[in-house]
Amino acid sequence: MSRPDQARKENTINPLRRKLLSHNLTAAKRILNQHFSTRSAAQLKALTRDYGFSITAGELQIIDGGWYVTHTGLLRLARRRKCRGIHVEAIDSLCDPVANRFVLKATVYPKKDSAGFVGYGDADPFNVSAMVRGAEMRVAETRAVNRALRKAYGIGFCSVEELGSRSGSLAVAPTPPKFPPSSTKSNGNGSGHKVRDRLCQIIQKHNLDAVLVKAYAVEFCGSKTLKEPTRERVEEFVCQLAERVEKDRDGLLCQLNSYARPNQEGVA
Repeated sequence: MSRPDQARKENTINPLRRKLLSHNLTAAKRILNQHFSTRSAAQLKALTRDYGFSITAGELQIIDGGWYVTHTGLLRLARRRKCRGIHVEAIDSLCDPVANRFVLKATVYPKKDSAGFVGYGDADPFNVSAMVRGAEMRVAETRAVNRALRKAYGIGFCSVEELGSRSGSLAVAPTPPKFPPSSTKSNGNGSGHKVRDRLCQIIQKHNLDAVLVKAYAVEFCGSKTLKEPTRERVEEFVCQLAERVEKDRDGLLCQLNSYARPNQEGVA
């Protein structure tokens, strides 16, 4: 591609990246509120400019003040860059199916004549969250692919799936948030209990963190506590949550994990 053609291409892309940056900054400020530092903003600008990652699409997540790319973000980047292929194989000598320990090797071919970029991923019951226990082989595959993709495209910061078990945001809370009875008149059919029961089912079915769901509900309802919104507003939140977890689970988890949590521990 000649330099004039390349310049025209960059001029076409830049406005799109500027628009994406605006959306990312807005999303980050909404999620992090006063905790959105100048350093975090500068990092987000670089990630948006260099890779075109989107927060609302579930491609970026911030944990303890640092940005992490998701498996979704890496795969979409590979598609945008027209990746030629990804090959994954198990390292049999390092795998122990009885102990649910697996080590996989992934090779990414970003271009047709590329020799390939290799990444290894391991998983066992001790370095995965309780949410994915029993699926260690798939976790190892995801980690291997993520590392190979990061090498192929020069991404120096870690992906979410490579972090290992992480108490707090990845744990399943046993008790769902308790929504108070509505102050509005009820038709006597116990609809308030039905709303809460449905919320419990959504949390349990999809292994969501009830504490973080509560934080999300407070933000969604635009209140300081869950005692303020009407039953109709709470019903609206539950319907929205059910729809989003089915259509955009990665994006939902990204938003849930961004909420502050008391006594949050570091990466294991």
